[in-house]
Amino acid sequence: MGQTKRSTFKLLFYVKKNEPKKNGNSPIMARITIDGKQSAFGTKLEINAKNWDLKHGRVLGKSAQALNINQKLDNIRGRIDAIYEDMLKHDGFATARKVKLEFLGVGVMDDAILKVFNDRNEDFKKLVDKEERAESTYNKYVTVYNHLSMFINERYHRNDMAFRELTNDFIREFDFYLRYDNQLAHNTVWVYTMPVLSLVELAIKRGLIRDNPFEDYKISMEETDRGYILKEDVEKLMMIKSPHKRYEVVKDLFIFSCFTGLAYADIKKLTRNNIQSFFDGHQWIISRRKKSDVSSNVRLMEIPKRIIEKYLGTTRNEFIFPVPTNATCNKHIAKLIEAAEIITEQKVTFHTARHTFGTMFLTEGVPLESLSKMMGHKNISTTQIYAKITSQKISKDMDLVSPKFRAMEEAFLTVS
Repeated sequence: MGQTKRSTFKLLFYVKKNEPKKNGNSPIMARITIDGKQSAFGTKLEINAKNWDLKHGRVLGKSAQALNINQKLDNIRGRIDAIYEDMLKHDGFATARKVKLEFLGVGVMDDAILKVFNDRNEDFKKLVDKEERAESTYNKYVTVYNHLSMFINERYHRNDMAFRELTNDFIREFDFYLRYDNQLAHNTVWVYTMPVLSLVELAIKRGLIRDNPFEDYKISMEETDRGYILKEDVEKLMMIKSPHKRYEVVKDLFIFSCFTGLAYADIKKLTRNNIQSFFDGHQWIISRRKKSDVSSNVRLMEIPKRIIEKYLGTTRNEFIFPVPTNATCNKHIAKLIEAAEIITEQKVTFHTARHTFGTMFLTEGVPLESLSKMMGHKNISTTQIYAKITSQKISKDMDLVSPKFRAMEEAFLTVS
C-alpha cells in the first residue's frame, strides 16, 4: 500500500430545530466533514431543542434521558472513528460519503460498478422514452453492460465489484476480453470501453474513489477509410432510370443525402417544421442530429429542394419522406450503383451519401468550419478526416498525371 493520505476529519452532532415533531422534540443529526466535503444523516435520536448543548453537541444535564442519548452519541462517534481509520488503512483515503454509507450499512454494493452502470442505464432509458436520446445509444450501453457483467463473472468469479477494487489491470483485461475473446474490431473496443471509463469519472465525482485507476490506459479511434463516390458518380446516379419503381424513393433519398449530408436517421425524422426560410431569403434545414443531439443547419440547394417538393403530401403524418428501412435502402442502393455502372473500391451503403457530401463539398471549396457545422459534428477533428480523404484523392490524381511530364523533366535535368 502507498503512503496513506491523512485528511481533515470532523464529526458534528446537531439538532434540526426547524422540523420539530408533534411531541415537541427535534431530530438529532450527524454531519461528517472530510477535506471540506460534508455528508449528513439522521441518528434516529430526538430531543427537545432547549435541552441541547450547542457548543459541545450533546444533551444538557444528568437526567436518565440525557445520559442515555449521550451514550448513544458516543457509540456513533466511536463507530464512525473506527470506520474512518479502517478506510485510511485499507483504501489509503476516506470521503465523507463513503464513511456515511459504510456506517449506514449501505456499504460496498452501493458503490459497485455494475450497480452504478445499471442505474445510469435506467436513467438513460427514461430520456429515450421522452424521445430526448436515441434508443440505439441506449442499446449500446446495455450491450456494454452485458459484456462487462460477463467479464467480471468469468475473470473474477463475482457478480459485481466495488470501484475501490479496480486497478489498471482491470481495464486492460477488459480490452483484451473484448478484442480476443469476443473478436471485436479496434473501433468497437474503443466504443465499448468509453462508457466504462466515464463510470470511473462519475465515481470520482461522487467521492466513491479519489484517484482514477484507469489513468494510464489510452485508446483512440482509428481513422477508417470512409467510403464515398465522386461528383460524376452522383451525376450518373441522377441520370439513370430506376431499374424498378420501388427503387425510386431510395435513389432520391440517397441523392438528397449527397446534397445535405444528413444521415439516414436524420432524414427519417425530418418534418416540415425543419424547413425554414432564413435571414438570407434561402430555405434551410434546421435540425439536431439524432446520434449526437448537435445542431445541423444546411442551406437547401435546388436539387434537394426539388426532391422535397416531389414528396409533398405522400406521407400521412408530418414527416417529409416515406422512408423504407435502412436494410431495404442498402439493398436497393447496391442495385442502383450497379445500374449506373459506378465502380467503387468499397461497398456503397446509404451512409456513403453522407461521406460523399463531406468530400464533394470540401473538394468544391467549402471551408472545413462551415462543413463541420452543416454535418453537425461535435468536433472539427471528425470533419478533418474528409480533408485527409480529399488530399489523398489529389495525391492519386497527381500520380496519374505525373508520367505525362516525364519528358519535360528529363529535358530540364539535362539543361540544369
